[in-house]
Amino acid sequence: MERSGFGEERIIGSLKEHRAGLGARELWRKHGISDATICKWRSRYDGMEVSDARRRKALEAENAKL
Repeated sequence: MERSGFGEERIIGSLKEHRAGLGARELWRKHGISDATICKWRSRYDGMEVSDARRRKALEAENAKL
């Protein structure tokens, strides 16, 4: 799976900006994030805090080992 150049902190921060009222076009200008990327991130990370995302990543890695 191809890794994006954005870490969980940056992804969650961008989604918080989007929820706060910053439109998709403004996010694209500020961070270079497309509408499709915002939708993908929202389906995966929306409502999470950074610690939640890290825990999810650790659980996914643990499950992959099983």
